[in-house]
Amino acid sequence: MRDATAALLDGGWRRPRLVATDLDGTLLRSDGSGSERTAAALRAVQSEGIRTVLVTARPPRWLDPLAHLVGDGGVAICGNGAFVYDVPNRKVLSHQGIQPEVVAEIVADLRRELPGVTFAAERATGFALEDAYESQHPIPVDAVRGPIPTPDGGVVGKLLGRHPAMSEDEFLERVTDVVGRRGIVAYSGAGGLAEISAPGVTKAAGLESWCEELGLDAADVWAFGDMPNDLPMIAWAGRSFAVANAHPDVLAAADHVCPSNDEDGVAQVLERLVGPASR
Repeated sequence: MRDATAALLDGGWRRPRLVATDLDGTLLRSDGSGSERTAAALRAVQSEGIRTVLVTARPPRWLDPLAHLVGDGGVAICGNGAFVYDVPNRKVLSHQGIQPEVVAEIVADLRRELPGVTFAAERATGFALEDAYESQHPIPVDAVRGPIPTPDGGVVGKLLGRHPAMSEDEFLERVTDVVGRRGIVAYSGAGGLAEISAPGVTKAAGLESWCEELGLDAADVWAFGDMPNDLPMIAWAGRSFAVANAHPDVLAAADHVCPSNDEDGVAQVLERLVGPASR
């Protein structure tokens, strides 16, 4: 694995047609902000005819304050690939979720095997949570409160589980065992949170589907990430980058390492891409 910015200076890289990047821990700084340097770098690659897309574990509503970082198409892939979201118009364009009956089975099995577990759900129609669920983030005013799955039977893009007494590693391992083939359990770095998506729903799958609509393939894509939920996207993209602060598994899997999120590492690579030394 080589340093990304140094390798760009050497030249010889195939120029991407699309840059796909994770948000938290990758494009955004540790305080959750997107720097002006990062915004300028994204605009610069777009001006060169290179598309950009945000691919994030965040639910759609969390993208609204980051509209200035969204690419020229205005679309972001959210919820670990469960939602395609039109950010400027605040509209979910498509979603792939876990059917209500499967959610009910998973929830019942987890309650039986892990007493004390609590749930919330990210849905195309909004956020839902149980009264006992402790959210680490502000709860929207229109959130639906009550048992999961909700009585209205809305399709769940991402089922969220927490346990107040179990360690993060043990909880994720146990949830993965119980869920089995009924879903994919992802870890995005949110402390103690199990994020469950439908089978086949990953950042890579969402990105691949989006690229097919644009007439692009994996070789056209550069992808940036930092956490295990980025691994499918890192593996799929033609060229992959881990920020220096990434999880060890991502550092091992990526083609290149760039500076950390707090050093605007993604921006540093993109600046080299469109600068005089790029090819």
